[in-house]
Amino acid sequence: MSHPSEHNPHIVPREKLDFGLDQAIPKYWLGGDAFKTRLFDAMSTIFPEGERFFISCVRDFRDQVTDPHLKREIKDFIRQEGQHGIIHNQFNEHLRQQGINVDRLERATRDWLFEFLRKHLPRKHTLAITAASEHLTAIMAEAMFERRDVMGAADPRMFAMYAWHAMEEMEHKAVAYDVMQKVAGVGYLRRVITLLEVTFFFNLRMLSYTNYMLRKDRFSRWERAKLFAKGMWWLYGYQGLFSSCWRAYLRYYKPGYHPWQEPPVASYGVWLDTFNRTGDPVEAGRVVYKSALV
Repeated sequence: MSHPSEHNPHIVPREKLDFGLDQAIPKYWLGGDAFKTRLFDAMSTIFPEGERFFISCVRDFRDQVTDPHLKREIKDFIRQEGQHGIIHNQFNEHLRQQGINVDRLERATRDWLFEFLRKHLPRKHTLAITAASEHLTAIMAEAMFERRDVMGAADPRMFAMYAWHAMEEMEHKAVAYDVMQKVAGVGYLRRVITLLEVTFFFNLRMLSYTNYMLRKDRFSRWERAKLFAKGMWWLYGYQGLFSSCWRAYLRYYKPGYHPWQEPPVASYGVWLDTFNRTGDPVEAGRVVYKSALV
């Protein structure tokens, strides 16, 4: 299915960005909330290996692509995803300094993605997993920066890092999907099954890593239970971070769905205009930050 050109942003790889991650960042940088901070920290440990997995799965079919536009999008997708891994690796050094065994978590992610999924599943299936994952990250990105109560209390540098990641997710959200449909010929059943798989295993791994980090922070089992009870409501309860995305999430299950049936959200334009004017991702984050707090 084609998508309207006016709703199709350009995929722009932005490299050598400086978020000030070499400076001190508060341990609980998301409003002093341990659960919320560690949830995002858990995602940060997943991203480097996850991005490498996505790149590998799209590359499997790159040589079969004949459309020059899609070839260019794949190239830019790979460059963007590579930068996401680099920046999150920079932040993950802070987690190492806090006593988090990042290498252990990354190894667990790598074993799952590369030693299990890529070794034992068809290439069509791992590409479908990538497309489903891109759908999840795109709707999460929209939820994070369209709602005032999600990231508004974040440290400005961390807000800027996640804002940049989110905006680029919106730019390339259709690339893996287009390769899956136009080149790999993945059918409807595999498409929807992989979203169910990704939804379950991503949430399970993210929450497991969050629990590990809180345990390393010396929260007792009872304290962690209380943090999780409150945190799970924040995620999955009424108007929760994830539960509020259910309409966008379910659209993936609709026959004939394409990611560009919906354009990027308003914060994308705010971020892009500021970044293009200043070349500074932290300043772009600050402008989105202010607009999120209005």
